[in-house]
Amino acid sequence: MLNKYSTIFWDFDGVILNSDKIRTEGFKYIFDSYSKKEIDMLINYHTINGGLSRYEKIEYFSQKILDKKLNDEEKKQYAQSYGNYCRERLCNKKLLIKSSISFIKENHKNFDFHLVSASDEKELIYLCSNLDITKYFKSISGSPVNKIENIKRLLKSNNYIESKCCLIGDSINDKVAAIENSISFFGFNNKKLIKDSEYIYTFKSLK
Repeated sequence: MLNKYSTIFWDFDGVILNSDKIRTEGFKYIFDSYSKKEIDMLINYHTINGGLSRYEKIEYFSQKILDKKLNDEEKKQYAQSYGNYCRERLCNKKLLIKSSISFIKENHKNFDFHLVSASDEKELIYLCSNLDITKYFKSISGSPVNKIENIKRLLKSNNYIESKCCLIGDSINDKVAAIENSISFFGFNNKKLIKDSEYIYTFKSLK
């Protein structure tokens, strides 16, 4: 399935790290002063938009749910609080998705692997270092630059041929990022992607 590609762009949350529960709890934590109804609306948006950054979700919460505009300092404080909540809780190797990380460890010399996530880039670098997986990736990219732009930059800077590249992700926003950059997409760990995407049920079958 992946043999015809030389470069694989990997999403992080839900593909390499089983982080969804902690990420969700992080939003509940930073917005705990608001009503349950408002928080539930954000969690619903967060759940169906896995490929968007915390910055975009904080912006959505303020403008679309609260109908007010946060200044840059307020956004920064919420984002930092969210990062602080998640960071230490995610530094747990037990959260690594076994079939994904086994495939990465066994094949990192056979492909160019790049980690491209909507998570904060500094946080990603910190987590990968503490999880001891940095060495498997040629680069680690995250927000505030969005996934579409990060992939576009990596394709250009490495002179990659689009037909030789693919993205593995667990959200429709990951698929959009692949389409926008004219590369292939493989869904993983989200059954909603099965119908309209090539899908990896487990990496064990690819060994």
